[in-house]
Amino acid sequence: MVKKKIAILGSTGSIGTQTLEIVRNNEDLQVVALAAGSNVELMEAQIREFRPLYAAMWEEKASEALKIKVADTGVKVLCGMDGLLQIAQMEEAEVLVTAIVGMIGIRPTIAAIEKGKTIALANKETLVTAGHIIMPLAAKHHVDILPVDSEHSAIFQSMNGENKKRISKILLTASGGPFRGKTKAQLVDMKVEDALKHPNWAMGRKITIDSATMVNKGLEVIEARWLFDMPLSQIEVVVHPQSIIHSMVEYTDGAVMAQMGTPDMKLPIAYALFYPDRRPLEGKRVDFFSLGQLTFEKPDLDTFPGLNLAFEASDLGGSMPTVYNAANEKAVSLFLDRKIGFMQIPELIEASMEKHKLLENPKVEEILQAEAETYEFIKQVVN
Repeated sequence: MVKKKIAILGSTGSIGTQTLEIVRNNEDLQVVALAAGSNVELMEAQIREFRPLYAAMWEEKASEALKIKVADTGVKVLCGMDGLLQIAQMEEAEVLVTAIVGMIGIRPTIAAIEKGKTIALANKETLVTAGHIIMPLAAKHHVDILPVDSEHSAIFQSMNGENKKRISKILLTASGGPFRGKTKAQLVDMKVEDALKHPNWAMGRKITIDSATMVNKGLEVIEARWLFDMPLSQIEVVVHPQSIIHSMVEYTDGAVMAQMGTPDMKLPIAYALFYPDRRPLEGKRVDFFSLGQLTFEKPDLDTFPGLNLAFEASDLGGSMPTVYNAANEKAVSLFLDRKIGFMQIPELIEASMEKHKLLENPKVEEILQAEAETYEFIKQVVN
Protein backbone atom coordinates (compact mmCIF):
# COMPACT_ATOMS: atom_id res chain seq x y z
CA MET A 1 0.00 0.00 0.00
CA VAL A 2 1.32 3.43 -0.96
CA LYS A 3 1.00 5.72 2.05
CA LYS A 4 0.62 9.51 2.00
CA LYS A 5 3.28 10.86 4.35
CA ILE A 6 2.34 13.82 6.53
CA ALA A 7 4.11 16.06 9.04
CA ILE A 8 2.08 17.90 11.68
CA LEU A 9 3.12 21.19 13.30
CA GLY A 10 1.02 21.60 16.45
CA SER A 11 0.28 17.91 17.01
CA THR A 12 -0.80 18.27 20.66
CA GLY A 13 -3.38 21.00 20.02
CA SER A 14 -7.04 20.70 19.00
CA ILE A 15 -6.44 20.44 15.22
CA GLY A 16 -3.34 18.28 15.65
CA THR A 17 -5.03 15.67 17.85
CA GLN A 18 -8.04 15.51 15.52
CA THR A 19 -5.69 15.06 12.54
CA LEU A 20 -4.16 12.10 14.34
CA GLU A 21 -7.66 10.65 14.89
CA ILE A 22 -8.10 10.66 11.11
CA VAL A 23 -4.68 9.00 10.67
CA ARG A 24 -5.78 6.27 13.11
CA ASN A 25 -8.76 5.45 10.89
CA ASN A 26 -6.95 5.54 7.53
CA GLU A 27 -4.15 3.05 6.97
CA ASP A 28 -2.86 4.87 3.90
CA LEU A 29 -1.76 7.88 5.97
CA GLN A 30 1.63 7.84 7.69
CA VAL A 31 2.94 10.40 10.17
CA VAL A 32 6.64 11.11 9.57
CA ALA A 33 7.07 14.10 11.90
CA LEU A 34 5.34 15.80 14.84
CA ALA A 35 5.95 19.18 16.45
CA ALA A 36 4.45 20.84 19.52
CA GLY A 37 5.07 23.53 22.13
CA SER A 38 5.66 22.12 25.60
CA ASN A 39 3.31 19.15 26.21
CA VAL A 40 5.94 16.43 26.68
CA GLU A 41 3.55 13.83 28.09
CA LEU A 42 1.15 13.93 25.14
CA MET A 43 4.01 14.14 22.62
CA GLU A 44 5.58 11.01 24.12
CA ALA A 45 2.26 9.15 23.76
CA GLN A 46 1.94 10.32 20.13
CA ILE A 47 5.50 9.23 19.32
CA ARG A 48 4.91 5.77 20.78
CA GLU A 49 1.68 5.35 18.83
CA PHE A 50 2.61 6.86 15.45
CA ARG A 51 6.39 6.25 15.35
CA PRO A 52 7.48 9.38 13.42
CA LEU A 53 11.05 9.87 12.22
CA TYR A 54 11.28 13.31 13.85
CA ALA A 55 9.65 15.14 16.75
CA ALA A 56 10.22 18.78 17.70
CA MET A 57 9.38 20.79 20.80
CA TRP A 58 9.34 24.59 20.72
CA GLU A 59 10.66 24.93 24.28
CA GLU A 60 14.23 23.75 24.94
CA LYS A 61 13.42 22.27 28.37
CA ALA A 62 10.59 20.26 26.84
CA SER A 63 12.87 19.05 24.05
CA GLU A 64 15.49 17.84 26.53
CA ALA A 65 12.86 16.09 28.65
CA LEU A 66 11.38 14.41 25.57
CA LYS A 67 14.79 13.14 24.43
CA ILE A 68 15.14 11.22 27.69
CA LYS A 69 11.58 9.85 27.62
CA VAL A 70 11.73 8.52 24.03
CA ALA A 71 15.39 7.49 23.91
CA ASP A 72 14.30 3.88 23.26
CA THR A 73 12.20 4.73 20.16
CA GLY A 74 14.84 5.89 17.69
CA VAL A 75 12.94 9.11 16.93
CA LYS A 76 15.17 12.15 16.42
CA VAL A 77 14.11 14.96 18.79
CA LEU A 78 14.56 18.54 17.56
CA CYS A 79 14.05 21.95 19.15
CA GLY A 80 12.77 25.46 18.42
CA MET A 81 12.53 27.15 15.04
CA ASP A 82 15.41 25.06 13.67
CA GLY A 83 13.38 21.95 14.47
CA LEU A 84 10.26 23.28 12.76
CA LEU A 85 12.25 24.24 9.66
CA GLN A 86 13.91 20.83 9.51
CA ILE A 87 10.50 19.12 9.64
CA ALA A 88 9.03 21.52 7.06
CA GLN A 89 11.80 20.69 4.60
CA MET A 90 12.23 16.94 5.23
CA GLU A 91 12.23 14.84 2.06
CA GLU A 92 9.96 12.17 3.55
CA ALA A 93 6.89 14.43 4.01
CA GLU A 94 4.44 15.18 1.17
CA VAL A 95 1.93 17.21 3.19
CA LEU A 96 2.64 19.71 5.98
CA VAL A 97 -0.29 20.27 8.37
CA THR A 98 0.32 23.72 9.90
CA ALA A 99 -1.79 23.60 13.06
CA ILE A 100 0.67 25.54 15.18
CA VAL A 101 -0.64 28.72 16.87
CA GLY A 102 0.89 32.11 16.13
CA MET A 103 3.27 33.73 13.70
CA ILE A 104 5.94 31.08 14.30
CA GLY A 105 4.07 29.24 11.51
CA ILE A 106 5.25 31.67 8.79
CA ARG A 107 8.85 30.53 8.27
CA PRO A 108 8.13 26.76 8.29
CA THR A 109 5.28 27.30 5.79
CA ILE A 110 7.60 29.24 3.46
CA ALA A 111 10.27 26.53 3.80
CA ALA A 112 7.77 23.77 2.99
CA ILE A 113 6.42 25.64 -0.06
CA GLU A 114 9.96 26.09 -1.39
CA LYS A 115 10.38 22.31 -1.10
CA GLY A 116 7.14 21.74 -3.04
CA LYS A 117 5.07 20.35 -0.15
CA THR A 118 1.28 20.54 -0.11
CA ILE A 119 0.15 22.79 2.76
CA ALA A 120 -2.89 21.84 4.85
CA LEU A 121 -3.33 25.26 6.42
CA ALA A 122 -4.84 25.66 9.88
CA ASN A 123 -2.51 28.48 10.96
CA LYS A 124 -4.45 31.70 10.25
CA GLU A 125 -1.57 33.98 11.16
CA THR A 126 0.51 32.82 8.20
CA LEU A 127 -1.84 34.33 5.61
CA VAL A 128 -3.13 37.17 7.80
CA THR A 129 0.36 38.60 8.26
CA ALA A 130 2.27 37.24 5.26
CA GLY A 131 -0.35 36.53 2.59
CA HIS A 132 1.46 38.89 0.19
CA ILE A 133 4.53 36.61 0.47
CA ILE A 134 2.90 33.17 0.80
CA MET A 135 0.40 33.19 -2.10
CA PRO A 136 2.80 34.33 -4.87
CA LEU A 137 5.40 31.85 -3.55
CA ALA A 138 2.87 28.99 -3.65
CA ALA A 139 1.95 29.94 -7.24
CA LYS A 140 5.64 30.06 -8.22
CA HIS A 141 6.28 26.55 -6.84
CA HIS A 142 2.90 25.14 -8.02
CA VAL A 143 1.99 24.25 -4.41
CA ASP A 144 -1.58 23.65 -3.23
CA ILE A 145 -2.63 25.48 -0.07
CA LEU A 146 -5.64 23.53 1.20
CA PRO A 147 -7.63 25.29 3.94
CA VAL A 148 -8.36 23.41 7.17
CA ASP A 149 -10.50 26.14 8.78
CA SER A 150 -14.14 25.04 8.54
CA GLU A 151 -15.19 28.32 6.88
CA HIS A 152 -12.39 28.43 4.32
CA SER A 153 -12.80 24.75 3.56
CA ALA A 154 -16.52 25.42 2.97
CA ILE A 155 -15.69 28.25 0.54
CA PHE A 156 -13.11 26.05 -1.19
CA GLN A 157 -15.65 23.23 -1.55
CA SER A 158 -18.32 25.66 -2.81
CA MET A 159 -15.93 26.84 -5.54
CA ASN A 160 -15.10 23.35 -6.80
CA GLY A 161 -15.78 22.98 -10.51
CA GLU A 162 -16.94 26.60 -10.83
CA ASN A 163 -15.54 29.47 -12.88
CA LYS A 164 -13.79 31.70 -10.30
CA LYS A 165 -14.41 34.73 -12.54
CA ARG A 166 -18.15 34.28 -11.97
CA ILE A 167 -18.00 34.73 -8.19
CA SER A 168 -19.81 37.84 -6.98
CA LYS A 169 -19.48 37.40 -3.22
CA ILE A 170 -18.04 35.23 -0.44
CA LEU A 171 -20.42 34.83 2.51
CA LEU A 172 -18.36 33.95 5.57
CA THR A 173 -20.56 32.55 8.32
CA ALA A 174 -20.04 33.18 12.04
CA SER A 175 -21.75 31.52 14.99
CA GLY A 176 -21.76 34.81 16.92
CA GLY A 177 -19.89 33.10 19.77
CA PRO A 178 -21.00 32.85 23.40
CA PHE A 179 -21.90 36.57 23.66
CA ARG A 180 -24.19 36.93 20.63
CA GLY A 181 -27.06 39.29 21.45
CA LYS A 182 -25.36 40.87 24.46
CA THR A 183 -24.77 44.61 24.81
CA LYS A 184 -21.46 46.41 25.34
CA ALA A 185 -22.49 47.14 28.93
CA GLN A 186 -23.07 43.44 29.59
CA LEU A 187 -19.71 42.45 28.07
CA VAL A 188 -17.71 44.68 30.42
CA ASP A 189 -18.14 42.22 33.31
CA MET A 190 -17.62 39.00 31.34
CA LYS A 191 -15.03 36.65 32.83
CA VAL A 192 -12.69 34.13 31.23
CA GLU A 193 -15.05 31.26 32.08
CA ASP A 194 -17.96 33.01 30.32
CA ALA A 195 -15.92 33.65 27.15
CA LEU A 196 -14.75 30.03 26.97
CA LYS A 197 -18.32 28.63 26.78
CA HIS A 198 -18.70 28.38 23.00
CA PRO A 199 -22.22 27.22 22.06
CA ASN A 200 -21.22 25.00 19.10
CA TRP A 201 -17.51 24.32 18.70
CA ALA A 202 -14.89 22.60 20.90
CA MET A 203 -11.69 24.55 20.23
CA GLY A 204 -8.50 25.73 21.93
CA ARG A 205 -8.68 28.52 24.53
CA LYS A 206 -7.21 31.29 22.37
CA ILE A 207 -9.47 30.68 19.35
CA THR A 208 -12.52 30.40 21.65
CA ILE A 209 -11.80 33.86 23.07
CA ASP A 210 -11.29 35.12 19.49
CA SER A 211 -14.75 33.77 18.66
CA ALA A 212 -16.23 35.62 21.65
CA THR A 213 -14.73 38.95 20.46
CA MET A 214 -15.43 38.10 16.77
CA VAL A 215 -11.76 38.82 16.08
CA ASN A 216 -11.57 35.24 14.83
CA LYS A 217 -13.99 36.18 12.05
CA GLY A 218 -11.88 39.25 11.33
CA LEU A 219 -8.79 37.09 10.93
CA GLU A 220 -10.78 34.79 8.63
CA VAL A 221 -11.84 37.74 6.46
CA ILE A 222 -8.18 38.71 5.95
CA GLU A 223 -7.24 35.07 5.32
CA ALA A 224 -10.06 34.64 2.77
CA ARG A 225 -8.90 37.74 0.91
CA TRP A 226 -5.52 36.10 0.25
CA LEU A 227 -6.59 32.48 -0.08
CA PHE A 228 -9.25 33.17 -2.71
CA ASP A 229 -7.76 36.35 -4.26
CA MET A 230 -10.93 38.27 -3.45
CA PRO A 231 -11.28 42.02 -2.72
CA LEU A 232 -12.66 42.97 0.70
CA SER A 233 -15.70 44.54 -0.95
CA GLN A 234 -16.76 41.02 -2.03
CA ILE A 235 -16.42 39.38 1.40
CA GLU A 236 -19.41 39.58 3.74
CA VAL A 237 -19.83 38.18 7.27
CA VAL A 238 -23.17 36.54 8.10
CA VAL A 239 -24.03 35.48 11.66
CA HIS A 240 -25.55 31.99 11.56
CA PRO A 241 -26.04 30.73 15.15
CA GLN A 242 -26.69 27.07 14.28
CA SER A 243 -23.22 26.60 12.64
CA ILE A 244 -24.68 24.19 10.06
CA ILE A 245 -23.80 26.26 6.98
CA HIS A 246 -20.03 26.72 7.25
CA SER A 247 -19.83 29.38 4.52
CA MET A 248 -21.26 30.20 1.09
CA VAL A 249 -20.27 31.53 -2.31
CA GLU A 250 -22.63 33.67 -4.40
CA TYR A 251 -22.20 33.68 -8.20
CA THR A 252 -23.03 36.33 -10.76
CA ASP A 253 -26.24 34.53 -11.81
CA GLY A 254 -27.56 34.71 -8.22
CA ALA A 255 -26.86 31.05 -7.38
CA VAL A 256 -25.48 30.50 -3.86
CA MET A 257 -23.40 27.39 -3.14
CA ALA A 258 -23.13 26.40 0.53
CA GLN A 259 -21.28 23.65 2.35
CA MET A 260 -23.27 22.27 5.27
CA GLY A 261 -22.62 19.78 8.04
CA THR A 262 -22.50 19.36 11.80
CA PRO A 263 -19.84 21.43 13.62
CA ASP A 264 -16.96 18.94 13.39
CA MET A 265 -13.41 19.98 12.51
CA LYS A 266 -12.52 16.50 11.34
CA LEU A 267 -14.48 17.11 8.10
CA PRO A 268 -12.31 20.00 6.80
CA ILE A 269 -9.14 18.28 8.08
CA ALA A 270 -9.98 15.06 6.20
CA TYR A 271 -10.98 17.02 3.09
CA ALA A 272 -7.57 18.72 3.03
CA LEU A 273 -5.68 15.46 3.63
CA PHE A 274 -7.49 13.47 0.93
CA TYR A 275 -8.39 16.20 -1.59
CA PRO A 276 -9.92 15.80 -4.16
CA ASP A 277 -11.30 12.58 -2.65
CA ARG A 278 -13.85 12.29 0.16
CA ARG A 279 -13.44 9.58 2.78
CA PRO A 280 -16.07 8.04 5.07
CA LEU A 281 -16.08 9.88 8.40
CA GLU A 282 -17.86 8.76 11.53
CA GLY A 283 -19.86 11.30 13.51
CA LYS A 284 -23.22 13.00 13.75
CA ARG A 285 -25.10 13.92 10.60
CA VAL A 286 -27.38 16.93 10.12
CA ASP A 287 -30.97 16.03 11.04
CA PHE A 288 -32.97 18.74 9.27
CA PHE A 289 -36.23 17.63 10.89
CA SER A 290 -35.00 18.09 14.45
CA LEU A 291 -33.08 21.23 13.44
CA GLY A 292 -36.26 22.94 12.26
CA GLN A 293 -34.77 26.21 11.03
CA LEU A 294 -31.61 28.01 9.98
CA THR A 295 -31.35 31.69 10.93
CA PHE A 296 -29.12 34.54 9.79
CA GLU A 297 -28.26 37.96 11.25
CA LYS A 298 -26.02 40.92 10.49
CA PRO A 299 -22.97 41.12 12.79
CA ASP A 300 -23.20 43.75 15.55
CA LEU A 301 -20.13 45.81 14.69
CA ASP A 302 -20.76 48.30 17.49
CA THR A 303 -20.70 45.67 20.24
CA PHE A 304 -17.93 43.66 18.56
CA PRO A 305 -15.55 46.30 17.11
CA GLY A 306 -12.81 43.68 16.61
CA LEU A 307 -14.45 42.59 13.36
CA ASN A 308 -14.56 46.11 11.90
CA LEU A 309 -10.91 46.65 12.86
CA ALA A 310 -9.99 43.61 10.73
CA PHE A 311 -11.59 45.19 7.65
CA GLU A 312 -9.66 48.40 8.42
CA ALA A 313 -6.36 46.54 8.88
CA SER A 314 -6.83 44.52 5.69
CA ASP A 315 -7.82 47.63 3.73
CA LEU A 316 -4.67 49.45 4.89
CA GLY A 317 -2.64 46.31 4.11
CA GLY A 318 1.13 46.07 4.47
CA SER A 319 2.14 45.53 8.07
CA MET A 320 -1.22 46.56 9.59
CA PRO A 321 -2.79 43.05 9.62
CA THR A 322 0.32 41.92 11.54
CA VAL A 323 -0.34 44.58 14.17
CA TYR A 324 -4.03 43.59 14.34
CA ASN A 325 -3.07 39.95 14.84
CA ALA A 326 -0.20 40.56 17.27
CA ALA A 327 -2.19 43.00 19.40
CA ASN A 328 -5.01 40.50 19.62
CA GLU A 329 -2.65 37.65 20.58
CA LYS A 330 -1.12 39.70 23.39
CA ALA A 331 -4.47 41.06 24.59
CA VAL A 332 -6.09 37.60 24.65
CA SER A 333 -3.12 36.26 26.61
CA LEU A 334 -3.53 39.06 29.16
CA PHE A 335 -7.29 38.39 29.38
CA LEU A 336 -6.73 34.66 29.93
CA ASP A 337 -4.26 35.60 32.69
CA ARG A 338 -7.00 37.86 34.17
CA LYS A 339 -4.86 41.01 33.80
CA ILE A 340 -7.32 42.93 31.60
CA GLY A 341 -11.10 42.94 31.04
CA PHE A 342 -12.87 41.44 28.05
CA MET A 343 -13.67 44.77 26.35
CA GLN A 344 -10.04 45.88 26.64
CA ILE A 345 -9.11 43.34 23.95
CA PRO A 346 -10.50 45.40 21.00
CA GLU A 347 -9.39 48.62 22.73
CA LEU A 348 -5.78 47.43 22.77
CA ILE A 349 -6.00 46.29 19.13
CA GLU A 350 -7.28 49.73 18.07
CA ALA A 351 -4.63 51.57 20.12
CA SER A 352 -1.88 49.41 18.60
CA MET A 353 -3.11 50.07 15.06
CA GLU A 354 -3.25 53.83 15.71
CA LYS A 355 0.32 53.81 17.09
CA HIS A 356 1.84 51.76 14.25
CA LYS A 357 3.72 53.33 11.35
CA LEU A 358 2.64 51.37 8.27
CA LEU A 359 5.12 49.41 6.15
CA GLU A 360 3.77 48.91 2.61
CA ASN A 361 5.33 45.57 1.61
CA PRO A 362 7.03 44.04 4.66
CA LYS A 363 9.52 41.17 4.44
CA VAL A 364 9.35 38.31 6.97
CA GLU A 365 11.89 40.00 9.27
CA GLU A 366 9.85 43.24 9.22
CA ILE A 367 6.64 41.31 9.94
CA LEU A 368 8.26 39.71 13.00
CA GLN A 369 9.65 43.12 14.03
CA ALA A 370 6.16 44.67 13.82
CA GLU A 371 4.89 41.83 16.02
CA ALA A 372 7.62 42.44 18.64
CA GLU A 373 6.99 46.21 18.64
CA THR A 374 3.25 45.64 19.10
CA TYR A 375 3.87 43.30 22.04
CA GLU A 376 6.16 45.89 23.63
CA PHE A 377 3.63 48.70 23.10
CA ILE A 378 0.85 46.71 24.81
CA LYS A 379 3.15 45.75 27.67
CA GLN A 380 3.86 49.44 28.29
CA VAL A 381 0.19 50.46 28.00
CA VAL A 382 -1.03 47.75 30.40
CA ASN A 383 1.77 48.34 32.91
